[in-house]
Amino acid sequence: KVAIKGIERELICPACKELFTHPLILPCQHNICHKCVKEILFAFEDSFADGGSESSNQSSPRIRIAASSMDSIDRINRSGIKRNSLTPRSTLFPCPSCQRDIDLGERGINGLFRNFTLETIVERYRQAARAAIAIMCDFCKPPPQESTKSCMDCRANYCNECFKVHHPWGTVKAQHEYVGPTTNFRPKILMCPEHEMERVNMYCEICRRPVCHLCKLGGGHANHRVTTMSTVYKTLKEKLSKDIEYLISKESQVKAHITQLDLLLKETECNSERAKQEASQSFEKLYHILEEKKSAALRAIETSKNIRLEKLQTQVEEYQGLLENNGLVGYAQEVLKEADASCFVQTAKQLHVRIQKATESLKSFRPAAETTFEDFVVDTAKQEDILGDLSFHSSGLEIPEINEEQCRMYNKALISWECPEKADSADTYVLEYHKLNKEEESVTWQKTEVCGKSKVLSDLDDDSSYAFRVRGYKGSICSPWSREVIMRTPPAPVFSFLFDDKCGYNDEHLQLNPRRTSVESRAGFPLLLGSERLQVGCYTTLDYIIGDTGIAKGKHFWAFSVEAYSYLVKVGVVPSNKIQKLFHNTHDVTSPRYEQDSGHDSGSEDAFFDSSQPCTLVTLGMKKFFIPATPAAPKDPASRILPLPSCLGICLDCDRGRVGFYDAGRMRCLYECEVDCSDLMYPAFALMGGAAVHLEEDVTAKYREYHDDI
Repeated sequence: KVAIKGIERELICPACKELFTHPLILPCQHNICHKCVKEILFAFEDSFADGGSESSNQSSPRIRIAASSMDSIDRINRSGIKRNSLTPRSTLFPCPSCQRDIDLGERGINGLFRNFTLETIVERYRQAARAAIAIMCDFCKPPPQESTKSCMDCRANYCNECFKVHHPWGTVKAQHEYVGPTTNFRPKILMCPEHEMERVNMYCEICRRPVCHLCKLGGGHANHRVTTMSTVYKTLKEKLSKDIEYLISKESQVKAHITQLDLLLKETECNSERAKQEASQSFEKLYHILEEKKSAALRAIETSKNIRLEKLQTQVEEYQGLLENNGLVGYAQEVLKEADASCFVQTAKQLHVRIQKATESLKSFRPAAETTFEDFVVDTAKQEDILGDLSFHSSGLEIPEINEEQCRMYNKALISWECPEKADSADTYVLEYHKLNKEEESVTWQKTEVCGKSKVLSDLDDDSSYAFRVRGYKGSICSPWSREVIMRTPPAPVFSFLFDDKCGYNDEHLQLNPRRTSVESRAGFPLLLGSERLQVGCYTTLDYIIGDTGIAKGKHFWAFSVEAYSYLVKVGVVPSNKIQKLFHNTHDVTSPRYEQDSGHDSGSEDAFFDSSQPCTLVTLGMKKFFIPATPAAPKDPASRILPLPSCLGICLDCDRGRVGFYDAGRMRCLYECEVDCSDLMYPAFALMGGAAVHLEEDVTAKYREYHDDI
């Protein structure tokens, strides 16, 4: 029998760190106090209202929101209605135990089950903890006697005599359920939180929670597999009993593990002290090297200073000798007083040379030594970078690798990386990136800390190349930097639109998905009927579809992908004044009569074909990209055929009147031409036969998580 005092850790609320009070079961199967849930939701509302500031993070004295949980504030849906002071309006918060985002739905806290079993265990623990404090009878005349029973139906405590008086034999009250003295009176029947008047009598195996018969008939569990409560009770009780028996039977093994863990604790203490000493010695070596370098640098500066001062002082003395009655001038004046010619000539010849040198020095004055010490400036930029990256390196943390296939550059940048499966996984990662600029001599890396293995960046410039690298951290240990990966952003801001299902849309030949982000041409019965025109030497026409939003000015970019099985697809732009002509073109553009390569040797056919087209389009199909035949294009047809990129992009510059077609994966221009942008311009697509086009989705903060779930 497990001692009640040994399970206290299981009875502590993870939010308030106190014994559970009216515990509720969260969808992640962790428990939390009813009051704590409300306070957490209120705290998140207040934090969001104050912009997530640190001061607003202390709205409750019992609850402290972790810093990692503050990222969830942005996902809370806020309306303009002021909240009720008793009921939190928000229904999204992180579980204090596992940090998983919990969405309580429309019913909020009322949709959670109360954990009566845990509540009873907590009450038994409280009674054991306050065994010296007796629970008195609620019905005794003063002085009250100590209670011996508690009636769960009457929700009151009784001594033996009072219980007999209030529960006489042979009456309905005699059938009441009674337990030992307690202050915790829980309901006898567990009611459904969604249908308050119905008791739960089934268990949903999909949602793993008790439900009532109304939930199964027409509620949220109508199509779920359910079983009877008695069956689940029996099954879970058998499993729990077997597991408990197994743990009890392994008591000796558990004790051996505890002994081993105690040894590991001591070994960890010793190893940590040894690691501290080694780290301290390493830094002491660095300090010693720096002190030596510092002393050498200071000595060199001091020596240079003394030499320069000596030179300057000598120069000062020389110039002082040029003053009247002082030094050289004074000596020369005395020599001039010599009357003997031979003696004067003997002395004055060398003196005259010295006087000439002094005269020349006056004409071209130059200090004997430099006053600046620019040659003694210590450049520590590289050493500072190295010291900034100084950390514990471990062979257990492998170098993460940026996965270029999973990375995306669109309206935002999605950078994704992965680590070898055999290596220890890092707790956090640091992603660094910088813009490639030839003019800048030094590189300044921008840094961001990431908990997962992907990051969405939104502060990158258009039409620019960036270098990315990542490293993993596990505590104080870090891995080396990954290989740098260079990626390029789109040439212009991303233009978002959907396929237009109204203007000229042919639902017999084309099929849109519900979100209007994909279009597919149907090669069905209507197409077979149209193929009857083959008898008169003419093929079926193209089916056009345009975007639902136009462009009036500026520079814009959008991307899409074409299925590999597509036979013929045309993409480009169309002005608003030619949309009707696009959908009601009298010419059959796929007729052999108007084929550009129909065999005619004159250029009149191509000229007529180009002038007859209402829009600027390029041809794709059969995994190929066809560069239009223009005077500037290569004459060899084979050189105008390129492999079809996995993702294509179109850049429309209305101000310059240019449209470019890009390999959106590498952001490389494949073809560019002039276009008349005097009217509103719309993205245009044309399909024939089996073909499909998918618009590229915008990158959002939840993009990677959404696609991982798929």
